[in-house]
Amino acid sequence: MSIKDLNVVDNLVSIIMPLYNCQEFIVDSIQSVLSQTYQNWELIIVDDLSTDNSFSVTQKIIKSDSRIQLHQMKKNSGVATVRNYAIDRAKGEYVAFLDCDDLWLPQKLEKQISFMRENSFLFSFTAFEPINESNTEKRGVNAVPAVLDYKGLLKETVIGCLTVMYNSKKIGKCHFDTTLGKHEDYQCWLEILKKIPHAGGLNESLAYYRVRGDSLSSNKFKAASYVWKIIYRYQKLPFLTSVYYFSNYAVKALVKHSKRKR
Repeated sequence: MSIKDLNVVDNLVSIIMPLYNCQEFIVDSIQSVLSQTYQNWELIIVDDLSTDNSFSVTQKIIKSDSRIQLHQMKKNSGVATVRNYAIDRAKGEYVAFLDCDDLWLPQKLEKQISFMRENSFLFSFTAFEPINESNTEKRGVNAVPAVLDYKGLLKETVIGCLTVMYNSKKIGKCHFDTTLGKHEDYQCWLEILKKIPHAGGLNESLAYYRVRGDSLSSNKFKAASYVWKIIYRYQKLPFLTSVYYFSNYAVKALVKHSKRKR
């Protein structure tokens, strides 16, 4: 995490969007930004050398809006590096995240900024709803707590990256660990919550998270292994303390999964 950044544009939201092989979804994702009721934003899209037509498709649809930037990496670098590249170019007081296959509801930015201002939150997140690749199946809202601190997040990976917004003017630009491989967003949120007392959760579904066959969340055991790695190795907690927090995470994940299958 960097020091406080005073060279930002007040009230502007910088939206970070990594792009990789997403030609079938990218148009809808960008349209969900264009449809926001809060219009003071910049969208920074960074292509990680897609092997499909994602880059050319995106080029065509962004020409009419100067608020959208499109960059391309010189080599395939992974999502953490791509997000960091975009964050370094962000000018907004607020930083938000949207992947190239996910969607926001039209009032997402407006409601979340109001929520942060009214409650003096520097870091916030909202509820969201998983959907399948064809938009034909919704899988139940992922509810969130009203307030979450560092210890609470160790017990439950409840924050969806596509719902996060933080105040870069107050806490600085927060970067992702490029050595982790996966779940770098969870690691980033933990690092933020080591610096500030808590984050605010807006328990209203304002986004759709697309579950794809190749997504990490579709493999629960692999996701759990990364959570353990972060808690024990990256957060450097004692072994028994790590077991305690990981056990809490595992139980809550199993309960959530069983409810979704009913």
